Amino acid sequence: MIIYKSKEEIEIMRHSCLMVGKTHAELAKILRPGITSMKVNNLAEEFIRDNGGIPSFKNYGTFPYATCISLNDAVVHGFPSNVEFKEGDIVSLDIGVYKNGFHGDSAYTYAIGAISDELKMLLKVTKESLYKGIEKARAGNRVGDIAFAIQEHTEKKHGYGVVRDLVGHGLGRSLHEEPQVPNYGKRGTLAKLKRGMVLAIEPMINLGVKEVFQDSDEWTIRTNDGKASAHFEHDIAITDGAADILSSFEETEAAEKANINLTWSY
Repeated sequence: MIIYKSKEEIEIMRHSCLMVGKTHAELAKILRPGITSMKVNNLAEEFIRDNGGIPSFKNYGTFPYATCISLNDAVVHGFPSNVEFKEGDIVSLDIGVYKNGFHGDSAYTYAIGAISDELKMLLKVTKESLYKGIEKARAGNRVGDIAFAIQEHTEKKHGYGVVRDLVGHGLGRSLHEEPQVPNYGKRGTLAKLKRGMVLAIEPMINLGVKEVFQDSDEWTIRTNDGKASAHFEHDIAITDGAADILSSFEETEAAEKANINLTWSY
């Protein structure tokens, strides 16, 4: 069942979504070769709790950490560890915040130091595809229109692998609500978009094949061919016009640009 939100509820949700962006921005300041993903996770949890939030992911099912940190060939749901980031890595940080009864959920993929042109293009195209999908998130359209736009830009135009096993989702008082929002599909199909729907749109795009597998930790999802994957995610509300983007990359991108250890100009 799809749960529609009032204008008042959407404004409350916006605070949770923007808190996720502020958390990303804090982490973007300190990402560098030599730092461990466990330190990043701990700093994220500290920042969220210091600002009156609760990490949405911690103890969600059996997931034991505050953030999903997915390195290189890890698509999503990666466990933090004491392995240090190195020059040339890409890392996806997926962060959720629960505050005032609602969740925010946003992901961003970072380049650690100098990365290859091939990886720069993967990040650029994946981020672009998120906004291509958001352009179609209008009342009267369908979820399939969002999915088609993402797939067309990533798979059909650039030849990347679009993950089929994982999807975006509705968002609200629960972290995962209906409807599912895949990153592939046909225009004019799936749920009709109506005012008051809130969606987490999140392209998960692989440099190589679309197929993935679950690691032995029973959470981390990796690419079958060991090639890199990128992940960007925004929370949006359906209105009578263009989608209202509740989350923000603005502070994250500014922090990314200021950090000499990150490649930001892709």
